[in-house]
Amino acid sequence: MKFELLIGLRYLKSKRKNAFVSLITLISIIGVTVGVMALIIVLAVMNGFEEDLKSKILGTNSHVVVLQAGKEGMSGYSEIMKKIHGTPHVVSATPFVLNQVMLTTQNNVSGVVIRGIIPEEEGRVTDITRNMVEGDIMDLSRKSDQPDKSEVYGIVIGRELSMSLGAYLGDPVNVVSPLGRITPLGMVPKMTQFRVVGIFDSGLYEYDTGLAYISLPHAQNFFDMGDRVTGIEIKLDNIYAAKDVRNRIQASLGPNYWAKDWMQMNRNLFSALRLEKITMFIILSLIILVAALNIISTLTMVVMEKGKEIAILKSMGARRKSIMRIFMVEGLIIGFLGTALGCIFGLLVALNLETIVGSIENFFHFKIIDSSVYYIDKLPSKVNPMDVFLVVLVTFLISLFSTMYPSYKASKLDPVEAIRYE
Repeated sequence: MKFELLIGLRYLKSKRKNAFVSLITLISIIGVTVGVMALIIVLAVMNGFEEDLKSKILGTNSHVVVLQAGKEGMSGYSEIMKKIHGTPHVVSATPFVLNQVMLTTQNNVSGVVIRGIIPEEEGRVTDITRNMVEGDIMDLSRKSDQPDKSEVYGIVIGRELSMSLGAYLGDPVNVVSPLGRITPLGMVPKMTQFRVVGIFDSGLYEYDTGLAYISLPHAQNFFDMGDRVTGIEIKLDNIYAAKDVRNRIQASLGPNYWAKDWMQMNRNLFSALRLEKITMFIILSLIILVAALNIISTLTMVVMEKGKEIAILKSMGARRKSIMRIFMVEGLIIGFLGTALGCIFGLLVALNLETIVGSIENFFHFKIIDSSVYYIDKLPSKVNPMDVFLVVLVTFLISLFSTMYPSYKASKLDPVEAIRYE
């Protein structure tokens, strides 16, 4: 193999009779470089988006949720929470009430999901405390031990919902539930006035427009649930242990309860992200494939140019396999140079993407990432070593296959025909 490597390197470095061959060789290297660099950067950005989205979803939702079969809710949840706290990886757990209502103001009406929480405990399970942009989540718990129906209770709403309703800190909001009381005239919706005591920004439009918080006692009172709750939300020390914890809790509580982890609850979303990532990988691999066609052209021209040398090597006893290896080495070196340069430039850009984007924005005085449109203020990037490995592997295989045809043609060259007209 040492002989084939030396000859292959010599052919690659030697001056060409035809300058066009050298130009195509350079274009091949640049093509592979651009393809590898684009793949690494795009996959890093998609990883960053997925990580950012995951962080925002898990900042608003718990890692595992436990519910009771049936529509009446969960009673005796204190004993269930004791069992949950004894499960490995569980950091915190808290009960909640969840229901759909209408929020109305003088300006607008909006359908939302309202969540009844214990403010002192919710911050240990979700990032609601950190997501508050106005007011304090703790204001929900004021006088919540014995709720007085004549009082105006506190409610926390999302920033987008606040702007949609025209309801800001201190403004009244009517909460209307279709599950009201039965009268001789039929079902009458139940309505209670709340006061906005806080506004949060989760970073996700779906939550900021369709979620509101009130205290757990007020929610139980409003929905006539007594001491029952909808379920228990759980935070773990490792989000990827969610499936194991879910199975343990399910086995511990029995068939009357069912547990769901965050991966189950967001399966469609993350499946779509994975599919999009695979699609982008395939599309951008076409750049490398086009560069591979240039490698084929380069090697084919080199075979034609080096016909006399190939004939001499064969006359001296070089075998077909050796001739094939010479040109395979030359093609793989072109692929290797392109891959190495692509990895270097791709990783440099991916690891410093925030700085590069910021510099471009400052230089041209415009925003590439507008937070009011994209709900992010920077382009996230996360380099996954496995992605880089797959890019290198795919590029190597494409480069290898691109050398097959020219190498085979070179090995089949008849030495007599090659030197007849020399």
